[in-house]
Amino acid sequence: MCRLEISGADCVTVAVRRERLVNAAGENILDHLDAARYTLLPNTAGCYTADDAVRVARLGRELLRDLGNPGAEWVKLEVLGDQKTLLPDPVGTLAATERLVNDGFMVLVYTSDDPVVAKRLKALGAASVMPAGSPIGSGQGILNANNLRICMEYLKGDDPDYPVIVDAGVGTASDVAAAMELGVDGVLLNTAIAHAADPLRMAAAMRAACIAGRQAFLAGRIPRRLYATASSPDEGTIGGTRRPG
Repeated sequence: MCRLEISGADCVTVAVRRERLVNAAGENILDHLDAARYTLLPNTAGCYTADDAVRVARLGRELLRDLGNPGAEWVKLEVLGDQKTLLPDPVGTLAATERLVNDGFMVLVYTSDDPVVAKRLKALGAASVMPAGSPIGSGQGILNANNLRICMEYLKGDDPDYPVIVDAGVGTASDVAAAMELGVDGVLLNTAIAHAADPLRMAAAMRAACIAGRQAFLAGRIPRRLYATASSPDEGTIGGTRRPG
């Protein structure tokens, strides 16, 4: 709980396949979360086929309906390609997205940084497309900023309010700032905080980086130039006196 408060998170995602929402004693994860403060988002982590992901998503929905959580109709969709890279299977991801959207889910879908796949996922009705910065838990940060820029163009070009979230690969606060400066709406975090030497301090750093990166995007950076440009003008006034040219 303390980490969540320090990080400023609003949504908590839980792997239905890997975690027990309710333990043998009848306690559930909501016993340790403020349901009025956080939305619990079930995810299909650990699924390697569309069929498996759809089954787990439906299971998560039923569990959260029983618990009365507002995130019951939401799902973070993951259809993984292999155990070594944990990269998404694009074919399975597209198939599962279509089925879950038709089943009434709000699908937040984990995908690669492939702009064409991102565009197709949105066309299928995904509520949010979440491209990876780099492989899950790798801490490599944003490996292909150019692809993410194209994803942003395809997803937000005619729909500026469409939510895009960077999912996976963040290692430290500068990675979060870099992602937010691209114009994404959020960053999904776990390993970078949970495995940090000082998780609480890292959570605070991530929150500050998220805010700073967003403000920098809104402010608009200066253009990159090959050569130097004087930061002070050649002409102007100093104390009301005209400077010589």
